[in-house]
Amino acid sequence: MSKKTVIAGTLILTSASLITKVIGFFYRVYMVNLIGSEGMGLYQLIMPIYMLTWSITSSGFTTTISKLTAQEKAKNQTGNMGRILKQSLFMTVAASVVISSFLFFCADWFSITILKEPRTAFAFRVLAFAIPFMSSGSCIRGYFLGLQHAIIPAISQVLEQIVRIAAIYMTASFFVPKGLNYACVCAVIGIVSGEVLSFLFVFFNYIRFKRKRKYIKKPSITVTKAFYMICSMAIPLTASRVVSSFLSTAENILIPQRLQLFGQSATEAMSTYGELTGMAMPLIMLPSAFLTSVSVSLVPEISEASAVNKRNKISTTVSAALLFSSILSIGAGIVFAVFPKEVCYIVYGHSELGNLLFLLAFICPFLYMQMTINGLLNGLGEHTFIFQTNIISSVINIAFIYFLIPVYGVNAYLVGWFVSLILTMLLSLFKIYCCTQVQIQFGSCFLKPLLAGLTAGLVIRYVIQIGSPSKVFFLMCISAMMLLYLLFLMVLGCLKKETLKTLRM
Repeated sequence: MSKKTVIAGTLILTSASLITKVIGFFYRVYMVNLIGSEGMGLYQLIMPIYMLTWSITSSGFTTTISKLTAQEKAKNQTGNMGRILKQSLFMTVAASVVISSFLFFCADWFSITILKEPRTAFAFRVLAFAIPFMSSGSCIRGYFLGLQHAIIPAISQVLEQIVRIAAIYMTASFFVPKGLNYACVCAVIGIVSGEVLSFLFVFFNYIRFKRKRKYIKKPSITVTKAFYMICSMAIPLTASRVVSSFLSTAENILIPQRLQLFGQSATEAMSTYGELTGMAMPLIMLPSAFLTSVSVSLVPEISEASAVNKRNKISTTVSAALLFSSILSIGAGIVFAVFPKEVCYIVYGHSELGNLLFLLAFICPFLYMQMTINGLLNGLGEHTFIFQTNIISSVINIAFIYFLIPVYGVNAYLVGWFVSLILTMLLSLFKIYCCTQVQIQFGSCFLKPLLAGLTAGLVIRYVIQIGSPSKVFFLMCISAMMLLYLLFLMVLGCLKKETLKTLRM
């Protein structure tokens, strides 16, 4: 696999990720205007279950198919590639049918007993139809990724988002006036439509691609051997992701329930939950799309350098990646901390959400840094360590949600998330040091970007106070702050040509 191929594939997937995040963000803004914060709360109760079904039926298989396809392609065993994909499809579809059947026939019990929100039952019945298409499409995308043919998975991601929005737009006038439970069904119809069209796109491209490349060679491995190869990798990967996803789902289910014990009504609790997970969190996650290229590129880059024991290469890559991540994460955090109400006014047309966004701004840098750190650890082969830290983080979050939200409200959840991120980041940085002996330059990576960001933010904050409020004015001020931030970074010596060259990898 050539370095140019890796970079090209990374750029394609990064571009697709950025496009889908932007589309998804404006999709959420549209949904907020359509169904309000309480409706977003109901929708956000459905999404963790959707992601949990993906973890069970697809997550481990996508990575497994990608790796095994690349392995067999290197051996020129194209027949084995087809056998691995077909057998994986059979296994994932079988699991999907079982889970879909449970979700469809037990929707009422699940919604009332587990979620304690009966208005989600109808939406779960509709969601059940998406799961087989989701798992099948994920398998085929893994096949193309294994062949380093990233354009098909990239287009399918963008297509899925576009179809999702189009479906909601066309069905909203019929469903939304009937109530919030039907409004959630409208959103789920968008999910189902996106998964079906995305699957059809990758499936027909697989057929065309296979015929064009003439991948009709007879398999050299038996069905039993293929089954063993798939299961030996897919089962551990799936197990770790299912546990992480299950704990994350438990967090999301518990939040509105514990908020009611804090004294909020069911409607107020669902609205608070919707504002947090459906409105404020997507805002702080939007800039993280720019970290995708770094985190994805780090895996092959660090793996290659580690395999041949290139200590200098590892050191420069780790340092440059952490610096880039720190610059982006601290810059984004400063924007949200200094202009929380202005950002909410620009995006949602009102500033009431600003207080919640201000609190999330302090979490933002640690959240972004952990993404890059996980990329470094994946490159070093520390998958088990990442799984362990994810478990620790989730346990801390659940403890704060269960015991402290009834006393202190949603702020307890934010404090728990903050504590868990700091702990996992420190543990991860120490693990990187143990593996690479790379000394983290806290002054250059953290203190200087923080100083540059605070200085730029305070200067522009003063300008805002003497200006005339408007969306255009606020956008200009935020843009000016980012330019000042970059200027101060250059003055402090954080941005150098050598660092930029390393990041290009």
